[in-house]
Amino acid sequence: MSIRRIHRYIAREIGVPTLLALVVFTFVLLMGRILKLMELVINKGVPAIEILQLFSYLIPTFLVITLPLAFLLGVMLGFGRLSSDSEIIALKASGVSLYYMFKPVLALAVLTALLTALLTLVLGPAGNRAFREQIFNIAAKRANVGIQPHVFNAEFDDLVLYVDDEDEENNIFKGVMISDQRTGSSPSIIFAQQGRIFSDPEALTLTLRIENGAIHRATPGKEADQIIRFSTYDVNLNMGQQLEQAEKRPPKPAEIRSRELAKTLFPDSGNKPENPKLAIEFHSRLIFPLAPLLFALIGVPLGVHAQRSGRSGNFSIALFVFLSYYLSLSLAETLVVESGFPAAFSLWFPSLLFFIGGLILFHRAAQERRLSLWDQVLSLWKGRKGGGT
Repeated sequence: MSIRRIHRYIAREIGVPTLLALVVFTFVLLMGRILKLMELVINKGVPAIEILQLFSYLIPTFLVITLPLAFLLGVMLGFGRLSSDSEIIALKASGVSLYYMFKPVLALAVLTALLTALLTLVLGPAGNRAFREQIFNIAAKRANVGIQPHVFNAEFDDLVLYVDDEDEENNIFKGVMISDQRTGSSPSIIFAQQGRIFSDPEALTLTLRIENGAIHRATPGKEADQIIRFSTYDVNLNMGQQLEQAEKRPPKPAEIRSRELAKTLFPDSGNKPENPKLAIEFHSRLIFPLAPLLFALIGVPLGVHAQRSGRSGNFSIALFVFLSYYLSLSLAETLVVESGFPAAFSLWFPSLLFFIGGLILFHRAAQERRLSLWDQVLSLWKGRKGGGT
């Protein structure tokens, strides 16, 4: 068998379980959001197509987690099967070393790393922004649909809205009356011939633009009302406390474009103090794409030496490695936020440790030396499994 065919064979052994694991892991994470989003369909009457759009915006964020994990599991299952069927021994007897077998793994790891980089740097932030804007658009549509002629609508904070008629084709309200209590000591009544609701998803603002009307404002200490006539007047609408907070808050770090994030952290003046949360987000977007490369180094030797653990054992080992890596990153984030540690050093240090550990494991496996510490871990795991049965 030629080297090229061997590489294709190994790539197939890794690729198939990776894709299956990716679908399963992503579906499991999405299930956590399905119930919450289905409430919008059942209780709020949101169309199912808009819920599907929300799901599509969430997928890039989930893939950042599930793609490296699925790749690690695929590597361990692939090499675990090759080792359990003695195909690793047969390949080595034919003069194919573990370093040669690693080439297709490295190629797949680079491809997975590039996809993860695309997710963290571009698609993830874009999806988070689109998710936020879509939620706002849903709220805006509910506002437009909820306004019925000849009904006093109190959906908005400190505003009561009444319309005589509605042109549904052009979304124009006719005969508009507004009771505005937002000014506190000087409430006002607004009359207008017509009006229309406009939404701005970027700024998260909802505006009722009314035309050809007058504002009757009560002035303390005066008997006559103040009357202000207008041809066009914009009334900002607040749809409850939750939407108001969304309008006022700045974008979350996960929603900021990568280029804007870099400009904020590294301004031209060079004297701006580091924002810990922004620094964590910036370095995390660079670190996460390295996970498939680290998992390739670690997964091959563990798959070769864990062949007797079976698929469930390989899954447990892969999950242990995965959680160890991401928990170490989480600990690093805590040190940055709570203790003021430098973000660059704290967040990159766990990856450096895993890289060194992966090199050691891979070298020992290539030299056909037992991983004594790992064998002890496997023995403990098998002992607990046997004791529980």
